[in-house]
Amino acid sequence: MDTTTLAAFLAAFLAVDLLLVFTPGADWAYAISAGLRERSVVPAVTGLVAGHAAYALVAVAGLAVIVASSPAALTALTVAGAGYLLWLGWGVLRRPTVPAAAEEGSDASRVQVMLKGAGISGLNPKALLLYFALFPQFIDSADGWPVAAQAGLLSTLHLTACTVVYLSVGVLARTVLKSRPAAARAVTRISGAMMIVIGAFLLVERLVG
Repeated sequence: MDTTTLAAFLAAFLAVDLLLVFTPGADWAYAISAGLRERSVVPAVTGLVAGHAAYALVAVAGLAVIVASSPAALTALTVAGAGYLLWLGWGVLRRPTVPAAAEEGSDASRVQVMLKGAGISGLNPKALLLYFALFPQFIDSADGWPVAAQAGLLSTLHLTACTVVYLSVGVLARTVLKSRPAAARAVTRISGAMMIVIGAFLLVERLVG
């Protein structure tokens, strides 16, 4: 693959990847919550990116292509992620994050914040879609590059995009919403509702479609 072709290939992947990363969902809701509750958004974002990194390791191992070719395995993973998304969304609707809670701080340790973030992104259907549906479209086993190298490059781009976007979301939530409790409550409720809608759509699409 020459330099020009590689640049076009990476630009195409990054365009689709950013579209997914910029779509609000469970990861965004957690980054916003961390921005309002925690002293630093870094542990939460580190956890979110760690969850994606776990999928990256799977992709580099070449399993993304295998799982994508197995409808039963992909359905099981998608259903698990959708169910978790429904549970998270309901929790956000019941107890929306507000700046007043952020001023009091959080009782959770940095490790707990990181682990929850990893769990959220690790079971996020958006991550499943990226690695098990999108990645195989950009990995060519017949190309001169090893599949692991291709997956590693795509994963690096994705993890970088996630880090930048989620840090920005968390910092902006703290800066913009901290002094606006009504807006903060509305944003978190919208995020929770979106998680429920996305989770329900994925369940219906997988189990009925």
